Amino acid sequence: MTRYTLAIDQGTTSTRAILFDKHLQVVAIAQEEFAQHYPASGWVEHEPEDLWRTTLSTCRAALVQASAGPRDVVAIGITNQRETALVWDRTTGEPIHRAIVWQDRRTASLCQRLKASGREPFVTAKTGLLLDPYFSATKIAWILDHVPGARIRAERGELAFGTVDSYLIWRLTGGLHLTDATNAARTLLYDIHAQAWDDDLLAVFGVPRSLLPDVRDCAADFGETRPEFFGAAIPIRGVAGDQQAATVGQACFTPGMVKSTYGTGCFAVLNTGQTAIPSQRKLLTTIAYRLGGETTYALEGAIFVAGAAVQWLRDGLGIIDAASRSGELAEGADPTQDVYLVPAFVGLGAPHWEPDARGALFGLTRNTGPRELARAALESVCYQTADLLDAMRADWGTRAGGDTVLRVDGGMVASDWTMQRLADLLAAPVDRPQVKETTALGAAYLAGLAEGFYPEPAHFADHWRLERRFDPAMGPEERTRKIAGWRQAVRKLLA
Repeated sequence: MTRYTLAIDQGTTSTRAILFDKHLQVVAIAQEEFAQHYPASGWVEHEPEDLWRTTLSTCRAALVQASAGPRDVVAIGITNQRETALVWDRTTGEPIHRAIVWQDRRTASLCQRLKASGREPFVTAKTGLLLDPYFSATKIAWILDHVPGARIRAERGELAFGTVDSYLIWRLTGGLHLTDATNAARTLLYDIHAQAWDDDLLAVFGVPRSLLPDVRDCAADFGETRPEFFGAAIPIRGVAGDQQAATVGQACFTPGMVKSTYGTGCFAVLNTGQTAIPSQRKLLTTIAYRLGGETTYALEGAIFVAGAAVQWLRDGLGIIDAASRSGELAEGADPTQDVYLVPAFVGLGAPHWEPDARGALFGLTRNTGPRELARAALESVCYQTADLLDAMRADWGTRAGGDTVLRVDGGMVASDWTMQRLADLLAAPVDRPQVKETTALGAAYLAGLAEGFYPEPAHFADHWRLERRFDPAMGPEERTRKIAGWRQAVRKLLA
């Protein structure tokens, strides 16, 4: 009998379910987009029921595609958009507010007040994170303070908080309240050194402990699905936030290895082994994964706008009809025009962390047209990645060489033009894997690892396969000039 692992990849704009076989090859995939809600400038919300509905329907569709039943599935792995916060009633399971998405900036003023009070060094020392609306804690506080009666109900133990993984586990199992260490580490409430929820952090943000889920390893027992959802119970055995799942899926198990995922945003993760390295350059110190009770740490740089810049070309400006056309358009741009897009549509992430920054275009001329704008949008992702890797090399010190290979995944990596320009501006090789669904692959691997279906990490690394390497081809003078122009544009934006 052929057996599979089923990955639930619940992202910012869509939910996907992917079946992987014993050899970690994709057998079936189903995807559904869902609505984004923008109730005010800088606010982003999801309907929790949309997350749940698309999870169920895509899982069922993937099973149908493969002519598989629930007993053919060894285990489910869940990977999710991180930091997005939900609060629901423990008795009914009903959310008390829409999910507040990781991109949401409504708590910027609260973060500024906490910074002004001198709390950030204390928070960073425990969590490895910065005081920013990006993370979950201030979103939880906002819900408790703005939904009538919510704070009183939370203090009575009537409510539950979860990132999206916790919410899906709750719904799938019929009431288990669990998360994994990687998602817990993104809340501003979890001490990544003590590996525990921290009472002092809870006090800073005004979050009652009774709201919080239990924290487990990334490959562990997260219960079983209720039989009525798929026809029989299926074990849930793997959970990791999307960027950590991609780190696993890219087989970045050796300290010094780096991956970067290009979806709505872009996230670069450097494995630092069992050492949590404090960043001096506004990167995040976080958990890469926790297996067998042993924690592997990472440095992470977050870019808020990557694929979203291409969506802006399509939906905002209307200069392309499909995201896949952006590279073709950029290739035909006028090489004599230096146009820079700083895509701070929802603020700037690492290494700047300026939540109030907003996007700008520099270098426009009368001859600037769709081709130059497309190139500027794609290059903005490459420039931001270069900033991240420079900061990582500086924090990581002599342990990281200048010839670091970047493993890439996500929707944007299908563009050969973009990947070549990325290699050119990084002055480093860029490796694109054969299996591009690395986030889902990581979740599936974790689930199969817990069940003994897949090999230990040292042997899993042997399964990683290169599809294409992009080597730098741009001359050093041109690269230096282009990088200098980018950094000048960022300085002007932040001035």
